[in-house]
Amino acid sequence: MINILYEDNHLLIVVKPENIPSQKDSSNDKDMQSLVKDYLKEKYNKPGNVYVGLIHRLDRPTGGIMVFAKTSKAAGRLTEQIQKGEFHKKYLAVVEGHLDNKQGTLKDKIKRLDNGDSVISEDGKEAILNYQVIAEKDNMSLVNIDLLTGRHHQIRVQFANLGHPLCGDQRYNKQDKTQLALFAYQLEFIHPVKKEKMVFTEYPKPYGYFKEFRDFC
Repeated sequence: MINILYEDNHLLIVVKPENIPSQKDSSNDKDMQSLVKDYLKEKYNKPGNVYVGLIHRLDRPTGGIMVFAKTSKAAGRLTEQIQKGEFHKKYLAVVEGHLDNKQGTLKDKIKRLDNGDSVISEDGKEAILNYQVIAEKDNMSLVNIDLLTGRHHQIRVQFANLGHPLCGDQRYNKQDKTQLALFAYQLEFIHPVKKEKMVFTEYPKPYGYFKEFRDFC
C-alpha cells in the first residue's frame, strides 16, 4: 500500500519507505516508480502502459517524500525547477558525535566514482547544504538539512568528510551496519500547471536511530 500525500491530474506525492529503490535497478526488487505505475493502473483501470515521470531520486536506504509526474508536461516543468534551484528538499539525519558548530553551511566539490561511491574532489561538482542541529543525545546529533544542490550521496559524503558520518550508513560509515538514519521530510515546489506553491511535510516513523529523537521529529 502506497502512502499518498497528494494526487491530482498532473502529479502524485508519495512517501518512499526506506530500502526500496526509487526506480528499477539491477536488483530487480520492486521500486517506487513501478509501484506508482501499478497503483495508477489499478485505480484508473488502465490495461496498457502508464506514464510516470521520475523527477528526482532518493538513495535506496533513504526514506521520505517523492513527487512523480503523471504527464510529460508536468515532468518537464518540474525538472526545469530543479535545474533552476526552485525545487527544495529538507532532510532529517542522525549523525555521529556532537558538531562544534550547531548550524552552518557545508560547501564541497563531489565526484562520483565508477564503483558507485562519491568522494570530495577538486574536480567534482559543487555541493552545498545548510544544516542546523536540533537535538543531541549520547554521542549522536539530530540534524535538520536544507539541501541546496543534489549531488550523488551528497549529505552522506559531506557529513562523513566533516567527521560526523550518518548513523547507519553502511557505505560511508562501514562499521555501522544498522538502518541509515536519513529521511526526506519536506518537499517544496511550484505546481507545474496551477502555478501554486506546494509544500509537503512528513516526519519519519520512530525506527532505528530516529527512535532516540522521537520528541523532535
